[in-house]
Amino acid sequence: MPPRIICHMISSVDGRLVSSRWTPLPNGNSEQTINDHYETIADHLGGDGFIIGRNTMEAFDGISSRTPLTPRENNDLRDHYIAHHPGEPVAVVIDPSGKLHYQTNTIDNGHRVITILCDSVSDVYLQELRNAGVSYLFAGPRCENLEHAIAMLGLQFGLKMLLLEGGGVINGTFLKSGLIDEISLLIYPGIDGLSGIPSIFEYHGKEDERPGSGQTLRHISTQSINDGFIWARYLVEKTPSRL
Repeated sequence: MPPRIICHMISSVDGRLVSSRWTPLPNGNSEQTINDHYETIADHLGGDGFIIGRNTMEAFDGISSRTPLTPRENNDLRDHYIAHHPGEPVAVVIDPSGKLHYQTNTIDNGHRVITILCDSVSDVYLQELRNAGVSYLFAGPRCENLEHAIAMLGLQFGLKMLLLEGGGVINGTFLKSGLIDEISLLIYPGIDGLSGIPSIFEYHGKEDERPGSGQTLRHISTQSINDGFIWARYLVEKTPSRL
């Protein structure tokens, strides 16, 4: 069974993600309050870890981005690779071209890194991941088979539930693929207001595409919490046209 995916995000009232742009809280301690509320709810949701994109992962200490390494063929490296022990919390990163390089195999208080790659990444890079103790698996020649990769996280890695924590492009890709089971949205009592700022879901497709097609939201709960924040939860259900 694939792991259950809960898209857990925090946004301004107008759905924007860049917290440094939001209007401030009355108490003036916006960033710390944001982090405290977001992490408290993430801990409440639980799960085996979280999923993020390459740009988000690059912000962590010990992670850097460079040009993909020169190809070299070694079929022994072309199966998924598990470098961590069962039960350890994980940080899954979507890094199609293998641009991230690791001085550490853990981030965010001990979450072990698992990277999802395109089949075309070089064997030199795969050996580098093994040397660093980073787990990996594949999602097809152009990373188009994300559904298979997520299923592998359950089948081969034993993961039961993961928090999808964006950014918007990764969230949009999961939405388009029908891989989100629930949305957990923490709404910050402030506004950005500028057109073009990253939002919760940002699928890059054609004008006539509808990434949420064949899916509907069923309300679970809405809760007011301290400092004017609102926490809303929705099940993402498939409509008959998508089944």
